[in-house]
Amino acid sequence: MKISYNWLKQFIKTDWTSEETATLLTDLGLEVEGVEKFQSVKGGLEGIVVGHVLTCVQHPNADRLKVTTVDIGTGIPVQIVCGASNVAAGQKVPVATIGTTLYDADGKSFVIKKGKIRDQESHGMICAEDELGLGTSHEGIMVLDEDLIPGTTASQVFNIENDEVFEIGLTPNRADAMSHMGVARDLRAGMQQKNISTEFITPSVSNFRVDKRILKMDVSVEDSKLAPRYCGVTISGITVKPSPDWLQNRLKSIGITPKNNIVDITNYVLHELGQPLHAFDAAKIKGNKVVVKTLPAGTKFTTLDDVERTLHEEDLMICDENGPMCFAGVLGGINSGVKENTSTLFLESAYFNPVSIRKTAKRHSLSTDASFRFERGIDPTITEYALKRAANLIIELAGGEITSDITDIYPKKIEDHSVVLNYTKTAKIIGEDLSKETIKKILASLDIKVNSVSDVGLGLTIPSYRVDVQRDVDVIEEILRVYGYNNISFSKKLNASVANAPRNEDYKMQNIVGGLLNGLGFNEMMANSLTSPDYIKLSDDLKEEFNVTILNPLSRDLSAMRQSLLFSGLEALSYNINRRATDLKFYEFGKTYHKLPAGYEEPKHLTLFVTGAKDGASWTNPQKASDFFLFKGYVSSILSRFGLEKVQSEPATSDVFVEGMAFTIGTEKVVQFGTVKKSIAKAFDIKQEVFYADFNWNAILKLVGGKIKFTDIPKYPEVRRDLALLVDQSVQFDSIYKIARQTEKSLLKNIDLFDVYEGKNLPEGKKSYAVGFTIQDATKTLTDLQIDKIMSKLKKNFETELEAVLR
Repeated sequence: MKISYNWLKQFIKTDWTSEETATLLTDLGLEVEGVEKFQSVKGGLEGIVVGHVLTCVQHPNADRLKVTTVDIGTGIPVQIVCGASNVAAGQKVPVATIGTTLYDADGKSFVIKKGKIRDQESHGMICAEDELGLGTSHEGIMVLDEDLIPGTTASQVFNIENDEVFEIGLTPNRADAMSHMGVARDLRAGMQQKNISTEFITPSVSNFRVDKRILKMDVSVEDSKLAPRYCGVTISGITVKPSPDWLQNRLKSIGITPKNNIVDITNYVLHELGQPLHAFDAAKIKGNKVVVKTLPAGTKFTTLDDVERTLHEEDLMICDENGPMCFAGVLGGINSGVKENTSTLFLESAYFNPVSIRKTAKRHSLSTDASFRFERGIDPTITEYALKRAANLIIELAGGEITSDITDIYPKKIEDHSVVLNYTKTAKIIGEDLSKETIKKILASLDIKVNSVSDVGLGLTIPSYRVDVQRDVDVIEEILRVYGYNNISFSKKLNASVANAPRNEDYKMQNIVGGLLNGLGFNEMMANSLTSPDYIKLSDDLKEEFNVTILNPLSRDLSAMRQSLLFSGLEALSYNINRRATDLKFYEFGKTYHKLPAGYEEPKHLTLFVTGAKDGASWTNPQKASDFFLFKGYVSSILSRFGLEKVQSEPATSDVFVEGMAFTIGTEKVVQFGTVKKSIAKAFDIKQEVFYADFNWNAILKLVGGKIKFTDIPKYPEVRRDLALLVDQSVQFDSIYKIARQTEKSLLKNIDLFDVYEGKNLPEGKKSYAVGFTIQDATKTLTDLQIDKIMSKLKKNFETELEAVLR
């Protein structure tokens, strides 16, 4: 938000420098992010002086050029070649001297240099008004007052305004500071805390009066909840024309382009007082009737930006007898606005429901200065005052007369909020026991009224414009920011406490895993829980009806809570890969969100992502791509770190993997991992192989948190046998796993897929699975005969059910 210092000083008279004021505003919570210089004419006309044309003759080598000699006050006339048709001897003209910087219509600068034009020397430039930024005419040079003295600087002649503009990073809760008056109000409070007494000056509207009662608008509000207060007045006999320089300069300083005196006045009052206004061409209001209401869904309405929009049944509209004229508090219609030939106005000032305005603005992707303020909550007590202020300015700058009484529909007054402030709680939160008089002084400077006083606290009334101050802690925050965070003393004594937290506390487990993964070269990522609802289409496991959707999303891409951490991780991989960082290892702790028939669930996950090369390129070690078995080692190391050793492997059930495994402990499936399908990676413009693991973090915490159980190390050795099976490409590891488990249920302890090969030297349509089988008997040593018998059964069943062939 931009705040003009010259404008601010209309409310508070101060001789402080902009740096001092910026420091105090920042201390008060209105962070000044920068201070920019503003000049009503870019460059401030520096280097431009009044010149007296002594002679003017035809250029010997050009029909359209003149050669002049000009007195610029230095005592030595200079020769200037000029192409203007109206230049003549005896004129007083603006001259850009050598070294002066001028700006074109696009703001690009160019420097006046000594030069030759058709063999005639030129020591400067006689300027037209557009070349100086004083207008748009380029029909000829500017001819100045004859009484001016040569050498007088142009900045003295044209009264250039210099200003400084604060760029304030306004937080959403500070709706009260969305105007120059609001910022000045805070500045006054800060200065009073520094014992600097200053008067708070507000524009007077005492001269507002009704001249004639000849144009009355019938106003009705059908829903007072959406429009708690609505004011309006008519003004007749106005002339629409450009605004005076002072008004244009005020708007230009804060980045607003002037349009005409009526529109500029409504913008001026908006940024002066924080009250949005709207001016309707009264002649275009059919039936002299204004109705504030909602319309049926599907109604078409063309806004000021010439876009036809389809109304929602909850959109609050300003209507006449023929239909909608304006989105209430957001944007006007194309047919009801002020034009050059407008002579009568209906001027609106209202307080609209903030939630209603925000929904309408977001629903139609509209964002205006008016909606920005209405959404956050404006002051309902200044509605009529701002209307009178704008009406007075219109009479002053556009002529005309007030031709109706003010209509003020305010059926239920919005009352100020009451809060009880406790001294003890105030001291506890602030960390310092402020005197009661200091607290009262600060509250008074913030327009917070003290209604009752007791030994334990104060009964307060909060002004209605402070929509963010509703509780005692809000009042304490106000006291603290005005008193000054930097003024709170602190003890040099250091206190510490040791909490008796269980060893399996969530944050402790996260720190353990984080340290392990960081040591393995991983980087932690944190992704937004809001995501696109379309991502669920990439996996059949995710259901649209399980989406938790946002009621008022910022955009469709952020309109649903994520059901999987996979897609936000792929977004991060894609972002880095597109910036030539292709060797990546990420991990993330986060929740997924599901609207299940039984209710909402938010399970926590740990996810790993690996893609690209295992190690960086080196002359001693050729670069090697990360593979499934390296990734499996990362997954296993996490479980081992927690002592979760009794792990069973089985095929992954998730459809996001082209090849995957799952680890279970008892009945708990603790992790699924594998290679992400190319079709899913392709949706994120990722062409390289991606490995992904999804840990059920809640299950891991439960397993780690149980009582520690142990069994004796088996006395008898385990035996491992490997088979290389040639199978059809359609066969999955899941089939091999199930057949093996059914074949030998007691002695087969583990089944491990350790290699998959597809390529040369294999028959077409075939692939090779290398599978390890771990066999162990807890009561005795296995004999070769027993082992061979088990392996023979396995081979026979693989051959029978899968048509597998040993390689």
